[in-house]
Amino acid sequence: MRRVLIVGGVAGGASCAARLRRLDESCEIVVFDRGPYVSFANCGLPYYVGNVIADERQLLVASRELFQQRFNIDVQTMTEVRAIHRADRTLTVCDLETGALRTERYDVLVLAPGASPVRPPCAGVDLPGVFSVRSIPDSRAIRSWIEQKRPVKAVVVGGGLIGLEMVENLVQRGLQVCLLEKLDHILPPLDPEMSSWVVEHLEAHGVEVHVGDGLDHIEPHDAGLCVVTEKGHRHVAGLVILALGVKPEVHLARDAGLAIGPRGGILVDSQMRTSDPYIWAVGDAVETQDVVTGQETILPLAGPANRQGRIAADSIAGRPSKFRGVQGTAIVGVFGLTVACTGATEKGLRRIGASNFAAIYLHPGHHAGYFPGAKPIHLKLLFSLDDGKVLGAQAVGQEGVDKRIDVLATAIQFGGTVDDLAEAELCYAPQYGAAKDPVNLAGMIAQNVLHGDVELADWATLDRSSALLLDVREPDEFAAGHIPNAVSIPLSQLRTRYRELPRDRSVYVYCGVGQRAYFAARFLRHHGFQAANLSGGYTTYLALRRAGIVP
Repeated sequence: MRRVLIVGGVAGGASCAARLRRLDESCEIVVFDRGPYVSFANCGLPYYVGNVIADERQLLVASRELFQQRFNIDVQTMTEVRAIHRADRTLTVCDLETGALRTERYDVLVLAPGASPVRPPCAGVDLPGVFSVRSIPDSRAIRSWIEQKRPVKAVVVGGGLIGLEMVENLVQRGLQVCLLEKLDHILPPLDPEMSSWVVEHLEAHGVEVHVGDGLDHIEPHDAGLCVVTEKGHRHVAGLVILALGVKPEVHLARDAGLAIGPRGGILVDSQMRTSDPYIWAVGDAVETQDVVTGQETILPLAGPANRQGRIAADSIAGRPSKFRGVQGTAIVGVFGLTVACTGATEKGLRRIGASNFAAIYLHPGHHAGYFPGAKPIHLKLLFSLDDGKVLGAQAVGQEGVDKRIDVLATAIQFGGTVDDLAEAELCYAPQYGAAKDPVNLAGMIAQNVLHGDVELADWATLDRSSALLLDVREPDEFAAGHIPNAVSIPLSQLRTRYRELPRDRSVYVYCGVGQRAYFAARFLRHHGFQAANLSGGYTTYLALRRAGIVP
């Protein structure tokens, strides 16, 4: 009987164990987890803190008993694997309740140790009232602190996905919340201008947001705690949440001499096998390839971890399944606003030296405008200028964001182009979408760029350009706010006034969201003007200004 030992029993490890049992009834499967629970929903932890999920038992996807009864899998909780001995294929295992050490033999080993919360090496992070959010006991401790200490204000350090979920749920519990982010914008998976919509929304809900200022230290205070920033600002609070991301748990693998990648994760091949032919690894601890950029990356998300667990089980069972890599599809909701992304970001493409790509912005309604209740979706699409291949997308809005990003994620997976987006046949009824869905519109706008029907002006160089800025909105819109130094000629008057424009310099055209400017730019190009479009119009300009990209 082949003996398969799995270290870690949450997403990747549990998926691997259950899948392997479905494929092979003859092997012995043992799962070790150092925590008190196995296969729990750590994505739900912030909502348990916020009392949206009131019963802790709802977070338990499967129990030890279920694994034993349904799959004949031995799950041993409160059991820590201390060392891997590759030469004789054994593990040193510690029973955390008794402290007893023992040796366990394996024929196959799967490492799914996950990742641990980043706790910066600064003073005060171990003070009472300072918490991370990674396990059920963590969230239980935060709930208990709120109920017993009744803090008035909380500081959340870190503006990533978990940080935002904690902000929302702490406000849900009645706390005033301050969000502190060291980078120049929150939500690192997004480009800065797209995250600016989220900052605006957070502030509208009473959240203090401070970017470009990281944690220096935490000190005791009469009111509880004081978070001191790198710039010397002081934020007094009764509760501090450290949401600074996670780092892969690789000490077991490193101590055993397994290959570790340049990003700090366990190196695996497409079948999730490590540098040792008897050891596989899955989940937050592994390094895998970004399918868009080709770069090695670590992506601590439950979806990839579950798929990797399935692939590892297939490989162990002798099936030729391969993991295709990741593309960073993610979503978060905060105060009714949905934020989602997939594929590459503009900053990520520029970081690896990519240049022959374009970014477009659009702000369509999530369903037909004539049907009541249409809400705008702020959408950014990145695509290759060589072949039109979709490289990435980001969207922010109250409704319909998830399904658009899911469509775009699928397009990326299958190597889709902007032509595919333009021609995609998607569901349409007025309460669900439009005859030209936002996905179709994104494809059509990108086609216009790719085919030379419109030239894109570069927002980032707007303040250095000698081009004339032409605002083609109506006078009342212009009066309500416009880009500095812009000239106003409404589209409705352009055919009679276009001779007022110079022919010896470029004309950058914009409107509210982009459509009227496109009409105007086409008209001007037909009449010999050097017209270019500022994608997404004044709505995009406001987001770029909030992000500090334009003055």
